[in-house]
Amino acid sequence: MSDDAPLLLDRLSLNQQTLRQWSLPELADGCARAGVRGVGLWRAPVQEYGVAAAARLVRDAGLRVTSLCRGGFLTALDPGERAAALDDNRAAVDEAAALGTDTLVLVSGGLPAGSRDLPGARERVADALGELGPYAAERGVRLAVEPLHPMYAADRCVVSTLAQALDLAERFPAGQVGVVVDTYHLWWDDTVGAQIGRAGATGKENGSRIAAFQLADWVTPLPAGVLLGRGQLGDGTVDLRWFRERVEAAGYRGPVEVEIFNPALWARDGTEVLAEIVDRFRTHVG
Repeated sequence: MSDDAPLLLDRLSLNQQTLRQWSLPELADGCARAGVRGVGLWRAPVQEYGVAAAARLVRDAGLRVTSLCRGGFLTALDPGERAAALDDNRAAVDEAAALGTDTLVLVSGGLPAGSRDLPGARERVADALGELGPYAAERGVRLAVEPLHPMYAADRCVVSTLAQALDLAERFPAGQVGVVVDTYHLWWDDTVGAQIGRAGATGKENGSRIAAFQLADWVTPLPAGVLLGRGQLGDGTVDLRWFRERVEAAGYRGPVEVEIFNPALWARDGTEVLAEIVDRFRTHVG
């Protein structure tokens, strides 16, 4: 464990979906009790609770919202669908600003039905970023393009590598558009170290083009549907400390957010799971 581990622990954030079994009040209370100072929130449960009420709840617990998930899904060909997606993303920006977070995570969207045109889909994402970036920046929010593992390219995210995400983000000011480094999605890519360095070199006005850093491990076998197969820290094949060292070398000093979708964790006592996460974070990340 590194000498700066206590300082790193101060940056630990818990994504809401990691403890999906907890309500928003339980999440705020549990994190505060555990000494976790940040939470990453998701739009649907926040909307259900009320955006203003959620912002007040987190603030009163002494926490900060480190990110809001998610915007995006910007690849539609139909003009009406595109307009609706842009409106929804503007609403997501407004919600992020109301929650006090400067980071809105974007998942680009997959291929439209019947399409095989990946470059064209990515270009539509770029067009949307050009429209949404200034709107977000005016409200103190940065759009964070998240590349997902290639197994999601068809139906969920045509941005599969950090290089592709940076190719999109670098068309715009670093204060408007950044990228997400998520260990679960990027661990397999042998160019990711160089691309993390590139993110630091091209985003100096903000310290780094990296807008968010998320942790989960890769475990096999993958479940049916693949969405819910993220592993607890230390249970899989990802060198989590290596990633942490690389993003810090690239100038990132922001929250380190644990985002795990795993029904086995959701079936357990939330307090027990959170204590385990903190311990695994110390062991495998610090």
